Parts: sequence; C-alpha cells; structure tokens
Amino acid sequence: MTQYIIKVVLTVALVVAVTEVSKRSTFLGGLLASLPLVSLLSLTWLYLDTRDTVKVASLSMTIFWLVVPSLVFLVALPACLRMKLNFFPSLGLALVAMIAAYGVMMLILPKLGVKL
Repeated sequence: MTQYIIKVVLTVALVVAVTEVSKRSTFLGGLLASLPLVSLLSLTWLYLDTRDTVKVASLSMTIFWLVVPSLVFLVALPACLRMKLNFFPSLGLALVAMIAAYGVMMLILPKLGVKL
C-alpha cells in the first residue's frame, strides 16, 4: 500500500509541477512536460513491481511507437486555437485528431511487422 501511495503522490506532484512552472514560463513548463518523466516512472514502477525486464522493454517500445500519434494532439490544439475556436472545442477536436492518429497507427504498425 505504501508503494501505491508513493506512486500516486509522485505522479500528482509531476502534474502540479508542470502546471505551476508553466504559469511562470511556458518554455520551462513545456520542457518539463516534454521529458519522458511519466514513461520513466512507469517503467521504473513496472520493473519494481515485476522485476520483468522483458515487460519493461516491451512497454518502452510500445511507448516509442505511440508517442508519434500523440504528437498530433500537440499540433492540432494550437492550430484550432489559432483559428479562434474556444478552448474546449479546440481541446475536443485535438483529442479527436489524436484518436484518429492512434487508429491509423494501429493499422500501419502490423503492416510494418511491429507487434504491440
């Protein structure tokens, strides 16, 4: 139970840190958010929970392949906002675009011989 509480506290602290730093500097907030801290924490927790390096390696490769469609969100959101759409509709459209990109990636990867 203690390890679970530590996981939750560290994860929440990461999100709060990015938000607070971004209030002062979007560059530093973006830099912090762009670091693979969630991936690092997830890989570490998985290893500590299972001691299974095969699962850790598999998760790492899955994260690699799935970062690409997630980037669509980061391009679509500012594009929608620049078109003067309100924040929440922009967020929704960016999420739809990202989900579509995930769908496309799931169709393409097997054709490339990549199993997730």
